[in-house]
Parts: sequence; structure tokens; C-alpha cells
Amino acid sequence: MNELQRAKTLLVGDVTCVILNGNEVYTSKKRGISPLLELLDSGKPLKGAVAADKIVGKAAALLYTHMGISTVYGEVMTTEAQEILTSHGIVAECTVSAEKIINRRGDGICPMEEVVLSISSPAQAVLALREKLASMQ
Repeated sequence: MNELQRAKTLLVGDVTCVILNGNEVYTSKKRGISPLLELLDSGKPLKGAVAADKIVGKAAALLYTHMGISTVYGEVMTTEAQEILTSHGIVAECTVSAEKIINRRGDGICPMEEVVLSISSPAQAVLALREKLASMQ
């Protein structure tokens, strides 16, 4: 079983995100991009790691790019996220391809996706997403 298959097997139940880097295994049950920002804050080496995630939109794709992740699987992934990942040399796979990520109320676009609409730089995305999360808390 390769790393991506292993990550997918751990993405079950209420686990929303899995990142494997050698013997290091990180899983989260938190929703949205917070697990990715927490992992960035941890200072753990992530270059070359493999990720499996329930939902990967543009915001998550930019964060994964900034982290140096080598492969990303999303149960649901937007076409724009796939384009961003592959343009940065990251292998991107998904089960369901979507046009956009909807907010939790189901009445519009996800607020994190809205934040990165006009952002293409992963570093800028990290700053803008942190700012947005802080304003929502």
C-alpha cells in the first residue's frame, strides 16, 4: 500500500484531514481549513508529505501548495483546486469534481473560498485566510 492509499484509508468517519510524512501521521476532525493552518503553525516538516482531505477548494489547495505537500486527494475537489495543485507539480486526485465549495448554510460560496478568489500566491493566501478566520472568531 502506498502513502496515498494509506492516507485514504485513514480518512474515515469524522476524520476530515489526514497528512502522512514518513512515520508522522496527522489527522484532524476539525472542519474547514483550520487543521491546515494549525499544522503550518506547528512547524512540522511537511515537504513531500501526502494529504487526504474531505473537501479541497482553492483555499486548501493554496495552503497545501504553501506547505510543500507532494500529493493531495480530496473526496470532493474543485476544478480550480486541481489546476492550482497540478500547476505547482502536486499530484491531485479526487472522487468528485465540483465547480465551487458551498458554505455550511448552503446559500452561497464558502467564506474561505471568497477570501482567495483573486489570490494566486500561496503565501498571500495564508495571510488572508488567517485574517479571515481571526475575524470570524
